[in-house]
Amino acid sequence: MIEARALTKRYGPKVAVDNLSFTVQPGKVTGFLGPNGAGKSTTMRLLLGLDRPNSGMATINGVPYRDLPNPLRTVGALLEARSVHTGRTAFNHLLFLAQSQGLPRSRVQEVINLVGLGEVASRRTGGFSLGMGQRLGIAAAMLGNPEVLLLDEPVNGLDPEGILWIRNLMKQLATEGRTIFVSSHLMNEIAVTADHLIVIGRGRLIADCSTREFIARSTHQSVLVRTPDPARLASAITAEGGQAENRDMGDGGSPALTVTGVPAPRIGELAAASSVVLHELTPQTGSLEEAFMELTAESVEYGQSSRQPTAETPPVATAERSGQ
Repeated sequence: MIEARALTKRYGPKVAVDNLSFTVQPGKVTGFLGPNGAGKSTTMRLLLGLDRPNSGMATINGVPYRDLPNPLRTVGALLEARSVHTGRTAFNHLLFLAQSQGLPRSRVQEVINLVGLGEVASRRTGGFSLGMGQRLGIAAAMLGNPEVLLLDEPVNGLDPEGILWIRNLMKQLATEGRTIFVSSHLMNEIAVTADHLIVIGRGRLIADCSTREFIARSTHQSVLVRTPDPARLASAITAEGGQAENRDMGDGGSPALTVTGVPAPRIGELAAASSVVLHELTPQTGSLEEAFMELTAESVEYGQSSRQPTAETPPVATAERSGQ
């Protein structure tokens, strides 16, 4: 388990991480999201003891990283995959790390096979492509068969096969009860990989909830309705206080409406009361990317919106934390 408690980190006048608290639970993949400059990389460095906080505490399995007796056996991390000695082979790079932690030589070959680098294990890493470097970084993170994994942009440079591989690997490790904390800018990938989200902006917590809840709370909700009598249904929806707009589906089927302001069950009741036949009644939700853009709009440092978040916009919390 990973815990951050009131973490604050300043670099001169800039507050990179601002009183940040969250918990990453085992048994699930937790995505770590935020705009550029939000403090994600700094937070990961604080968790791994690479930077010291000005205040607050970060622990892994209840203790600071620096106090772990065999860190590679507890925590695997991928922060910068290209931070390797370019003159070493992939095998020797991993062997050096293994020997520093008392890990057997056989484990090096196991992780090389795991990440698919068997054919290039004897090549110098200076000649590796970006994708090969990512796989080597993941191999290093997995070297100690750790309980906790922190991965920063793990799919960077991977081809579609590689992306699918790392996605399935993270899910499998989570089902084994491990703690998986992954940062990425690829919203579509996080949407299909992460069970839970930690979202920050300007170093502050914005959301700590399930991926499904984040999307449901943060996006414009609508209902797709198809009926041979759209005008009569639209009239009933308008009288209910909702809005119904014609939607061109382009498939030659029944006319379609996009309805907002009225939930799907109530639309069905209005249709029944008006004797309107329904061919489709489907709630529509936005994508994770749409939800992210909406919820972090006030926390973008390098963009058009640069207003500071205020006390009137509290973070999205889990149901347990919000008392619901």
